[in-house]
Amino acid sequence: MTSTTATADVRAELSSTTPTERLLTGSLLVAPIVYLAADSTYAARGWDDPTAGVLHVLGAIAYGFVVLRAASWLPRDSKLAAWILFTGLIGLVGNAAYGFEAIHMSLGDTQLVDQPGAANLIKPLGLFFPLSFALVAMALLRLGHRWQGLLVLVAMVAWPVAHIGNLSAVAVPVNVALVIAFGSLVWAGSRPST
Repeated sequence: MTSTTATADVRAELSSTTPTERLLTGSLLVAPIVYLAADSTYAARGWDDPTAGVLHVLGAIAYGFVVLRAASWLPRDSKLAAWILFTGLIGLVGNAAYGFEAIHMSLGDTQLVDQPGAANLIKPLGLFFPLSFALVAMALLRLGHRWQGLLVLVAMVAWPVAHIGNLSAVAVPVNVALVIAFGSLVWAGSRPST
């Protein structure tokens, strides 16, 4: 499949009207906006804020639908699509776990990420999220959405830096970049194919 054909197919899917396609396409806007709200709330109130934690969990869930959308654009026999689904669903769980961690900490409980043993599970699961979206970036590049793919890739390189270090000054711009990259795909899909 050529890049031009793949881009036309993605645009056709983006503008399609089935309920499933509307749900998946809508996630391209909802997920990064909700996550931007979460990280902006963390920036304003601290990394143990319960409202930010709730938004974080909801954003993580919404990003699961973005994973499904990106995988659906690739050919059915694509190994990249399989890896996006594998890492994306694990990453959804890890990402949501960190949101629950913020809620947990807001209640004055012990931070799991600093605990030994079974609590260590949260760490590798959380790293699957940026990995999955680095793969989504590769898919966007293959599908001819070059600047969006590059922007998502840069954001995913910065993601662990921002979130492991609780650096709001990095986390908020990363989310703005994702709103622009994924939001532009929705806008591109509403235009006629060229």
